[in-house]
Parts: sequence; C-alpha cells; structure tokens
Amino acid sequence: EVTLVESGGGSVQAGGSRRLSCTGYGVPFEESEMGWYRQVPGNECELVASISSDGSSWYADSVKDRFTISQPRGKNTVSMDINNLEPDDTAMYYCALDVVSLIHWQACQAAGRTYWGQGTQVTVSS
Repeated sequence: EVTLVESGGGSVQAGGSRRLSCTGYGVPFEESEMGWYRQVPGNECELVASISSDGSSWYADSVKDRFTISQPRGKNTVSMDINNLEPDDTAMYYCALDVVSLIHWQACQAAGRTYWGQGTQVTVSS
C-alpha cells in the first residue's frame, strides 16, 4: 500500500518561508514522478511543482523562482522550499506521486491513478 505523509505547513507572514516535506512508504520512487499540488476551497487543484525520476523539475509560473522542489537520490522523501510567500499562496498543499506522470486534477485527492498525501495547510498573512 502506498502512503504519503506531509509535514511542514503552518502560518507565516508574507515574505517568509517554509519547507514542506513528504515521506513515502511502499512507493516506487525510482520510477515515479512526484510533486506538490495546492487547492483553495472553491478553486481547482493546481500543480505547482514536480520532479521526475531523472531529477528534472517543473514549476508553475505562479511559483517559479520562489519554490524549489528536491528529492535526494535514493531517498523516499521529496521536499519543497517555499520562499517569499504571498497571501495568494495560502492553500492546502498535497504531496502526490504518479508512476506515469502528474496530470491536471480538478480536485486534489481525486480518485484515480495518482497517489495523494493527506495535505498540509500553509497560511500566509499580509
């Protein structure tokens, strides 16, 4: 059974930083794409960053140059440093894994081929 456990969320003032971490159990890390989605109630789920098994990363324009995703080779963890936070970054952040590739989901944690963590809330105050 695949389990993803996130940590690192919390409340922070605008301009601050957080590190989100995700530890996976029972996952084929070396064959998967992992990433972070976020969702605000009433809005669609947004893929903000991903990292492939070859180490290549991708970022949404809204977080480029502020967020950095990383995955130590051979480790079952993926982290994301989120810097220079803005109030619009307030959301529930979900770690996700897909053995093919991460795709668009209207709702995070939707049933399907993607594995999801339980989510960690990040709240940014102005």
